[in-house]
Amino acid sequence: MNPLQGNIDDFGMDTISLAGPLEAKLKAVREAGFTQIMLSARDIVGHPDGLDAAVAAVRSSGLRVTGFQVLRDFEGLSGHLHEYKVDIAKSMLEMCHALGCKLLLICSSTSTHATSDSKALVRDLRKLAMLAIPMNIKIAYEALSWGRTVNEFPQAWDLICEADMPNLGLGFDSFHVFATNTSLDELELLDPSKVFLVQLADFMWTEIKSVEERIATARHFRVFPGEGVHSEALASLVARLHALGYRGDYSFEVFNDDYQQMPLPTVAQRAWRSALWLGEDVLRRSVPLPNQIRLKR
Repeated sequence: MNPLQGNIDDFGMDTISLAGPLEAKLKAVREAGFTQIMLSARDIVGHPDGLDAAVAAVRSSGLRVTGFQVLRDFEGLSGHLHEYKVDIAKSMLEMCHALGCKLLLICSSTSTHATSDSKALVRDLRKLAMLAIPMNIKIAYEALSWGRTVNEFPQAWDLICEADMPNLGLGFDSFHVFATNTSLDELELLDPSKVFLVQLADFMWTEIKSVEERIATARHFRVFPGEGVHSEALASLVARLHALGYRGDYSFEVFNDDYQQMPLPTVAQRAWRSALWLGEDVLRRSVPLPNQIRLKR
C-alpha cells in the first residue's frame, strides 16, 4: 500500500461545489480519486425518483459519506419554534441514518428569536445529541462567523464541553476561522477526539470588512485550498491539527458560483489537486503549493 494513501483518504469533497444530478456528482468525485463525499439534504430530497432512489445511488457509489448537512438555527429557541426545530432535526437524523452516515452537521444559530443564554444553548445541544444516540450518529457543532451568539470556534467548544455528551463534538470550518481572524493558538484548547469534522476552503482576498461581505464570500466566492491567498495559513492549520492528534476527516466545503458553471470532472480534479497538496505534502511537511511554489519556512 502506498504510505501516503492513508493521508489522501482523509480528504473528501462536498457536493456543494458541483452542479447537476446526484449520480453525476457521485461519479465525478469517485473518478477524481476521492473515497468519501459530504452530502447535503438537498442532494437527497431533490432526487427525481425520490428518497429511496437517492439513498440507493449513494450506497452503490462506493463512496463513504463524510457527513450530512445542515441543521440550522436549532439551539436557543422556545415554545412552538423549539418543537418545530426538533421535528426538523428528527427528519434530518432519519435521512442521515438511511444513508449509513455517522455524522450530522449543525451550524450555530443566526436567529433573532434565539436566546443567548448559554444554559439554554447547552440544553438544546444535549437534547439533539440524545436524539442521535439511538441511530449511532455524531453531532458536529460548527460556529458560523455570523452566528448570533456563537461565532468563533472557542465559543462552540465551551458549549460542547459543558453539554458533555459523547456524540457531540466540534465541526471546524477554516473559512470562519480566517474570516474572524481567530488565532490558531486557540487550537490548543481542543481535545482532538472531540473534533468530529474539519471543513477546508480558501478565498481570494485577505480582508473582509463587514458581516455582509463575510456572508457573500462564504456563500459564493470560496475556492479550494491552495487556490486563494490563505494557502500558508491553511497549511499551518492542517499541520497544527495533525500535531494536536487529529486523525479525522477533512472535507472541502467550497461554495463557488463559478464552479457551478463548470464541468463536474474539472471541478472535482481541482479539488483532488488540493487533496494531493494537503495529504501528500503538507502532512509530510514539505509544503509545496499546488503551483509548486514553496512556502517560506
